[in-house]
Amino acid sequence: MNSINSYSKSNTTDLIITSMLIALVFVATVMLNIKLPISANGGLVHLGTAMLFIASILFGPKKGAIAGAVGMGLFDIMMGWTLWAPFTIVARGLQGYIVGKIAWSNGRNGNSYVFNLVGTIVSAPVMLAVYYICERVIFGSWVIPLGSIPGNLVQIVVGMCIALPVCAVLKKLPIFK
Repeated sequence: MNSINSYSKSNTTDLIITSMLIALVFVATVMLNIKLPISANGGLVHLGTAMLFIASILFGPKKGAIAGAVGMGLFDIMMGWTLWAPFTIVARGLQGYIVGKIAWSNGRNGNSYVFNLVGTIVSAPVMLAVYYICERVIFGSWVIPLGSIPGNLVQIVVGMCIALPVCAVLKKLPIFK
């Protein structure tokens, strides 16, 4: 009977943490988002990318992927970017998974600044590729999507500049050791 109760507690805790991470990604995306004047489809810079990185580094690939996909997918749906939601779910889910997988590789559990940095860098081309393909489908052009790449890169760099130091500080707290 104890194993059933502990399994149930574990599942409940995972569900609560994952739900909170989704909410944090969503709120971080809503609270500060700036439309870049790079081009007609220049994209947004928002704090959701930083929160996605934080979730993935602190809690691993599964929770990071779900938090990024659902949190930013909800943002797209709720804020009038509905057309982008399916692509965001794929792009951000993959990005969260990649960051978490690298940060948590070989038992590191997000404790290596270098692997956390590598995870965020390796995830960038995947996110860029998914959005590039998305825009190719939407706009019917291979050239137009090139205009979004600088804005997406700014968003990734801003996210890294916030998330990596925040994770380094949080990993020193007893709850994350």
